[in-house]
Amino acid sequence: MKKILLCLTFLLSIISCSNAQKKEFSKESLTKKLVTLDDSEITFKDILKRHNGKVTVIEVWASWCGDCVKAMPKLKDLQANNPNVDYVFISMDKAVDKWKTGIEKHELKGDHYWTKEGMKGEFGKSIDLDWIPRYIIIDKKGKIITYRAIETDFEQINTTLKSLN
Repeated sequence: MKKILLCLTFLLSIISCSNAQKKEFSKESLTKKLVTLDDSEITFKDILKRHNGKVTVIEVWASWCGDCVKAMPKLKDLQANNPNVDYVFISMDKAVDKWKTGIEKHELKGDHYWTKEGMKGEFGKSIDLDWIPRYIIIDKKGKIITYRAIETDFEQINTTLKSLN
């Protein structure tokens, strides 16, 4: 009985890990529109096109998120150690003014976008968002290398970025 339970647990962990690390974005996510700093709209697909040919880290965050704020120093270290990487920030803030104030307050360097819908909206669902901060790493060819990393994964994120440059 113990062997059966152990095997089932092992199989479930393999299945859940393989589902967690997708290799491409859904068609649905690519069509979602996000807001730029100048209040225009852009599709997620067009955001990704802007960074084609560059290793890119996408951070999904919010100014109200304690774990996001706590991770900011590690993120800044990551940026300092990987200056050739593009950084894209997608905010889940509930209001545009909170989003823009958060960028200034935390001195976030990179491209910034906002979704009006928050974490539980269509964009969040389309990228399987269940926690923030969330980090997604894309290689120079536009392939997803890491689909789901969180604030405790910075060592792994840094190692991955070093291997891609």
